[in-house]
Amino acid sequence: MTQYLDFEKPLAEIEGKAEELRALARENAEMDVEAEAEALDGKAFEMLKELYGKLTPWRKCQVARHPERPHTRDYIDALFTEFTPLAGDRNFADDHAVMGGLARLEGRPVMVIGHEKGNDTKSRIERNFGMARPEGYRKAIRLMQMADRFGLPVITLVDTPGAYPGKGAEERGQSEAIARSTEACLTIGVPLITVVIGEGGSGGAVAFATANEVAMLEHSVYSVISPEGCASILWKDAEKMREAAEALRLTAQDLKQLGVCDRIISEPLGGAHRDPGATMASVGKALAEMVDGLAGKDRKKLIASRRRKYLDLGSKGLAA
Repeated sequence: MTQYLDFEKPLAEIEGKAEELRALARENAEMDVEAEAEALDGKAFEMLKELYGKLTPWRKCQVARHPERPHTRDYIDALFTEFTPLAGDRNFADDHAVMGGLARLEGRPVMVIGHEKGNDTKSRIERNFGMARPEGYRKAIRLMQMADRFGLPVITLVDTPGAYPGKGAEERGQSEAIARSTEACLTIGVPLITVVIGEGGSGGAVAFATANEVAMLEHSVYSVISPEGCASILWKDAEKMREAAEALRLTAQDLKQLGVCDRIISEPLGGAHRDPGATMASVGKALAEMVDGLAGKDRKKLIASRRRKYLDLGSKGLAA
């Protein structure tokens, strides 16, 4: 059953009425309600087009956080073959908020790493809602360095509200681990490709996304801080998150204009959660194109172009 966001309540009523009519017809074979149900379907489709044709930045945040959006595990299951998970940072523990391992993308060997939020209460707690601890970033560093040794492209899938800010994480060097992971992104001599599949939150996202190519799903977001956090700092009022979302320019469309994002991957009408299969197929196609585009490039040139990309950030879209 679809979970509706706050701004989708009128749509929920229409789609609910259509489903009620069809349920009545299933109970009573003599009832003919299909014409009325189809009319409601048409009305719902038009409302969906209207709602998603003019999403505000805050509503895009809501869509990016939708619990039914496909997560990293879903993408790995759908797009990669021969996935062999690799665990642990060889120092403290294995962080379940970060999953990664060796796999094949359309037959090509790659290393895939991503944040995993979980899809029910038990798995969300186990995955810490996608908020990585230091050992998660150190695991990612280990896997990136392994890929570098074996000449494997690295694909990262970003979906996190941010790095975990707990006491234990800080004691174990959270900021240092994030910095080292970002450094690893900048120093490996193999293609590094990132897709922001949901939320790209703060340094927790940058640590995976300092890549040669950064793609974002159409309704994903990527920002230095959440709108609620920004509103709490600037206005001392988390309820001003709508104004903060506007000011942060965190949508894929804004970030493409600013040069932070290199390509936008379209989502089905109504968001990725409405048709996960189609969304994952689009991501798979984009990943294959980006891997092919970077294949065979000289190691030194890959590193130099990646560094230049981030040194030049801020030079595009300043007048916008």
